[in-house]
Amino acid sequence: MERKYLFFFFFISLALIFMARLFYIQVIRDDFKLSAANNVIRIEKVYPGRGFIYDRNQKLLVGNQSAYDLMVTPMQVKNIDTSLFCQLVNISLTDFKERLEKARNYSRIKPSTFIKQISKEQYAYFQEKLHEFPGFYPQKRILRDYPYHSGANVLGFIGEASDRFLASNPDYRKGDLVGITGIEKSYEDVLRGKAGVQYKLVDVHNRVKGSFSNGTYDTLPSPGKDITSTVDIELQRYGEALMANKRGSIVAIEPSTGEILALVTSPNYDPQLMVGRDRTRNYNQLYLDSISKPLYDRGLLAEYPPGSPFKVINALVGLQEGTLKPSTTYTCHHGFRYGRLHVACHCGTNYPIALRTSISKSCNNYYCNVFKSIIEKYPTAQEGMNAWKAHLSSFGLGQFLNNDLPTGRRGFVPDADYYDKAFGYKGWRAVSTISLGIGQGELLLTPIQMANMTATIANRGHYFTPHIIKKIDGKPINEPNYVEAKYTTIDSVYFEEVINGMFDVFEQGTARYSRHDSIEMCGKTGTAENPHGQDHSIFIAFAPRKNPKIAMAIIVENGYWGSRWAAPIASLMIERYITGEVNRKDMEKRMLEGSLQEEYQKQVEEKSMKKLLTQNLP
Repeated sequence: MERKYLFFFFFISLALIFMARLFYIQVIRDDFKLSAANNVIRIEKVYPGRGFIYDRNQKLLVGNQSAYDLMVTPMQVKNIDTSLFCQLVNISLTDFKERLEKARNYSRIKPSTFIKQISKEQYAYFQEKLHEFPGFYPQKRILRDYPYHSGANVLGFIGEASDRFLASNPDYRKGDLVGITGIEKSYEDVLRGKAGVQYKLVDVHNRVKGSFSNGTYDTLPSPGKDITSTVDIELQRYGEALMANKRGSIVAIEPSTGEILALVTSPNYDPQLMVGRDRTRNYNQLYLDSISKPLYDRGLLAEYPPGSPFKVINALVGLQEGTLKPSTTYTCHHGFRYGRLHVACHCGTNYPIALRTSISKSCNNYYCNVFKSIIEKYPTAQEGMNAWKAHLSSFGLGQFLNNDLPTGRRGFVPDADYYDKAFGYKGWRAVSTISLGIGQGELLLTPIQMANMTATIANRGHYFTPHIIKKIDGKPINEPNYVEAKYTTIDSVYFEEVINGMFDVFEQGTARYSRHDSIEMCGKTGTAENPHGQDHSIFIAFAPRKNPKIAMAIIVENGYWGSRWAAPIASLMIERYITGEVNRKDMEKRMLEGSLQEEYQKQVEEKSMKKLLTQNLP
């Protein structure tokens, strides 16, 4: 008898527990209603406004514009004027049929995208007739807008998230737009914002009947945060104009902060090409241009032998190592000679010159001897080479700068292991690598590394990691990587004599025709050997001499020599940034109108001829 009551009590208790749980789920926890109603609601994503991007002077570089995706529910598409529809949205009848078939294959009753990114102007024209096309409805999107048609490589662009991206980023859905390059990519998490959601009641034919639960479960989108970049858009535009019809790059940095003032790559493209329905077609055209490579950021990715500008680094290393003094002299007899080895020089001196003059005259013989003395200070060439490389590494050379740009290259600074493999452990010595003394040989640097190297010299021995962002949501960045100085292995006392020599480059040296009467500029010309055509024109510079405001590196591919193109461009950029205007109109006109297209076309023709001859060989 007691057992019977025990079972009865057990089942009653179990039933009460289930009833209480059901009451909690159905009455108290009303969010379960949403899950239960999924078969009668349509979930529509409300896209947030992406954060704006400004330049350092609060000029808007990237804003937003409204656009619309035209959605379609195939089951509802009945008795429409297909010809009129195609005319309104500017597609062919064949295209219409293919898109509709694709939507049917996805689902006959669920909506999918029929046409992406219709501009607000086109949508306004189409909207008046929309009621005549059942089954179609708009979904608002936010696209980018560019008040300035410059800086595409810096700003970057957004595009639809790839399957690979979606696999590793579960917060995104197919069709979402994400940063692909530039600031848009580096600061995607800051700029993207948070999407909202609207729940709408639909009938069995997927027709909207109203908001679900009076909008109780709807959420508003949260816009992305605004970003203030370090770029001066007027300087950027001026640099792009000076580099028109030339290939190369300009990287300008504020030495006291590491802020990138301009990052010019040429050829470039209009960022507006990456917006709207024509984006894919425009991107493909740019991507397939294997000659000009407008999508290739030469300032970050191109690697060049630095040439003569690198002589100032060897001078600093020699001073630090004690193998060189400001008074050390060498006599140049048209170059450096060691046995059968001859490194030619055109400095024009045949008398003993000291350090300061060696920089202004860019003497190859002097720096071959300086480099040789550094390596031979040590018992073995291996020890000397590794000591030399350690100094270079402290300038950020031969390694990633760990900046906030989404792409880059480390360049290449060889060490003893490299030459041991190339020559054998006992098969090389200082003269085997003598071209490193004048910035040639295996040495490769990117333009941003060269600009940072120049900023380090301007600062007398330290640098701040180059970066492209100044503020996020109005708050200055304070990451240690960007605000803490990195010191080189060179004592600050050794920089002044080198800077004096760089000052003389403008006053009486290889860049004297690019000097400015009222701005004390310091620089170094360079001509980097190029096995694939005419040599590259290279120049590094900073100004003013004291309390410098700007440091830069400029490379003009196939520009013959440093003083021909790169030095005048650097001088004009400095004048424009420091004074706000350019008074040397003749020089400006020559640089703005100057073109190297004929040189580039010659290379294309020579390359085509070599390819043709190779194909015709038996």
